[in-house]
Amino acid sequence: MGREKLKRDWARRMKGAIAPKPVQQEEPVAPPPPVIEPVSGQSPFKMGFYGALGVMFALALSQALVTVQSILLLVLLAFMLALGASPLVDFLSRRVHHKIAVALVGLMAVGVVAIGVITVVPLLTEQATLLIRNLPYLLENLTSNEQISKLNERYGLIDRAQTFLRSPRLGDQVFNGVLGAGAVVVNIVFSAIMTLVLTLYFLASLDAIKQLVYNLAPASRRPRARYIANEIFKGVSGYIQGMGISVTIATVVTFTYLYIIGLRDYAVALSFMHGLLCFIPVAGAPTGAVIISVVAFTISPSAGIAAVVFFVIYQQLDAYFFYPTIMRRTVKVPGALVVLSAIIGGILLGVIGAVLAIPTAAALILLWKELLQPVLDAR
Repeated sequence: MGREKLKRDWARRMKGAIAPKPVQQEEPVAPPPPVIEPVSGQSPFKMGFYGALGVMFALALSQALVTVQSILLLVLLAFMLALGASPLVDFLSRRVHHKIAVALVGLMAVGVVAIGVITVVPLLTEQATLLIRNLPYLLENLTSNEQISKLNERYGLIDRAQTFLRSPRLGDQVFNGVLGAGAVVVNIVFSAIMTLVLTLYFLASLDAIKQLVYNLAPASRRPRARYIANEIFKGVSGYIQGMGISVTIATVVTFTYLYIIGLRDYAVALSFMHGLLCFIPVAGAPTGAVIISVVAFTISPSAGIAAVVFFVIYQQLDAYFFYPTIMRRTVKVPGALVVLSAIIGGILLGVIGAVLAIPTAAALILLWKELLQPVLDAR
């Protein structure tokens, strides 16, 4: 009995030595409250101050862009003219050095302008002066038409115009207008010289400018960017060339027709005016046609009717034959978009904006087709 008791005591002790001690469970500790860190290490005052500085900088930059808007438009116009003249430079560069080709193109441009100033400007000034001087008598001739005479009796438009043209105050107004016109002429001459110089500069460095445009894209996408940029450059170049050809045809045809129907005394002035207006999309050519038709009606009703018929026929030929044939190398722009872009460009940036609106719209259409439309079609 004693031995068995010893065995049980020894087994109990061994079991207590081997058995693990119970682990005391610690009481749960509540986590510390979250620390809310500020969005920025700076104080709200500094954030507001820097934000105000950013707004002021944006306003100053926008004001500066508005101030130099005319200069930027001339730069853009000169670059587009350089793109338009680049095929001629490339053609001459096959036979002479590139810089010599650029110099030859510049001399040709200066020569054309000089010939125009020497030959056309005196005749243009003479005919414009004669037209202004004879305007009261031309208005009086309108009243010989029975229908126009009745309209004048009802509304008195011709009588008011004659009274204004024969007013003694017209001299002072003309003198003040001459001073203002002189400032406008000086501004136009300065803009023309600056545009010519910038065009020659862009022609000389056109390859470097194109390479700079290519390098704006990542290296992996540079071949695609080069293709798209070249297509845009080609479209703008074709548009400038086509516009020059279209305006030249319109000016020559208008001069010839006016000379034939008996308006030879004003043919140079009116055709030159019509050619300048043809540079303005959508509204330019119809405006010139209306002005010339009104002047033709002052000569005789038959001349006025002939002018109206001529311009109606020519506008149809130009819209459906001349213009599509000349502009076949440019990006196709829908008719509604042509009207909309010309209106927006004219409202925002004036005449130059209206002139540059169509090539800009063509470039945007090309970017849409090459970049955005494939992404949308893949979805």
